[in-house]
Amino acid sequence: MIPVTIFKDETIAVFGLGGSGLATLEALVAGGAQVIAYDDNAASCAKASAIEGVSVKDLRKADWTGFAALVLAPGVPLTHPEPHWSVKLAQQAGVEVIGDVELFCRQRRALGIDCPFIAITGTNGKSTTTALVSHLLGDAGLDVQMGGNIGTPILALEPLSPDRVYVIEVSSYQIDLAPTINPSIGLLLNVSADHLDRHGDLLNYARIKARMITSSDLAVVGLDDRLTANVASNMRLKGKPVVTISGFGNERAMMAAPDGILQSMEGDFLFNLDQARALRGTHNAQNAAAAVAIARQFDITPASLSRALISFGGLAHRMEEVGVEGRLVFINDSKATNADAAARALAAFKHVHWILGGKAKDGGIESLIDYFPRVDHAYLIGEATDLFAETLARHNVAFSRCEHMDIALEKAIVVAKTDHDGAGEVAILLSPACASFDQFPNFMVRGDQFRQAVVTYLETGSVPVDPDHARGGQA
Repeated sequence: MIPVTIFKDETIAVFGLGGSGLATLEALVAGGAQVIAYDDNAASCAKASAIEGVSVKDLRKADWTGFAALVLAPGVPLTHPEPHWSVKLAQQAGVEVIGDVELFCRQRRALGIDCPFIAITGTNGKSTTTALVSHLLGDAGLDVQMGGNIGTPILALEPLSPDRVYVIEVSSYQIDLAPTINPSIGLLLNVSADHLDRHGDLLNYARIKARMITSSDLAVVGLDDRLTANVASNMRLKGKPVVTISGFGNERAMMAAPDGILQSMEGDFLFNLDQARALRGTHNAQNAAAAVAIARQFDITPASLSRALISFGGLAHRMEEVGVEGRLVFINDSKATNADAAARALAAFKHVHWILGGKAKDGGIESLIDYFPRVDHAYLIGEATDLFAETLARHNVAFSRCEHMDIALEKAIVVAKTDHDGAGEVAILLSPACASFDQFPNFMVRGDQFRQAVVTYLETGSVPVDPDHARGGQA
């Protein structure tokens, strides 16, 4: 845990008591603050009340003039669609609203500990890149603390130390709550439309992401989309240090991967990404370029970086290879909850049997038409079935209405084996391009079900199918 001493002997309000909220309570109490916590969920309040030194009270009835700050959980609306009631009360009382990443930044500055702080953001790929940076640095023998929006809350990491490297995934919500964020190295991978319900519009969303980069000592910025390329260009014009990266052969990039060959502009690093099975696809080429660009700031040898790229195992639910049977490779990409993320998975394979669907997002899959020639057959599940069926039919993509995951996987295996005699690698790909909430609590449960069904199939030769789902699978 990182004790937060900057509010010692002051009273702090904390709203939102999930994982990061509870870690924030413990860090503030350990640093000597008086903490009043609340959540709309009674079970979360009960967990907080078990922490010694925390007072759980309804903040709607509190005297806000006595608070030094409101620490807000990142999942609670700050501005859109409208500020949460706790934010409104704080603003009325002139109380600043911040998050746990801001507490980390202020504590780091207050202690004068110049430990490397790597902050990683982007619409897609930030979790994989965070894990990959941590793996590259850890493999080279550095003391790495990884957390933030991935895994461990930032304040639950080991205490600040000059010899530790903090590799932190940061979401747009967390940046919004961190007005003085100042990473040693800030990475902006890409920006595309997402979370607009929380940020109003794409330009504001991009502005929030860019703010973290412009305050970094060194910025690493992707050139593969217009918005991030503009950020890099503006920073160069202002004379700020920027390392540019690309998943393609962009000649302006300082680290790029033309045709899957990762290489530096200086010519002192060369690596064939075909050797790293967990880094399939152009999107992972961008992730690898970014991770290597960051790792090179620590003077890690090319041989060490190459070895670590090969040994990287990837992340669950993100282009996760969960099994192989002959030419068939089973890929769990359940984290692809929007069309842009699904495009990255589709681009990684020439022959795809695509399981998709769920709770559709704005735009559906219309933006994926350039990838439809790679789709040999699609298997539709969830409430997006009719919407996606109409799109696929209009573009002459073969599909089956399967309703449920188990039916989709069973049918995909049968059709893939029939259609691809001698065709080389064939992907049975779960990349839903949808939220999971119509049939699953979250994308993790969705991906876990797919993985377990594949494992069972590989062990027994049959997919476990719920009898209540047997009516599915109709074209």
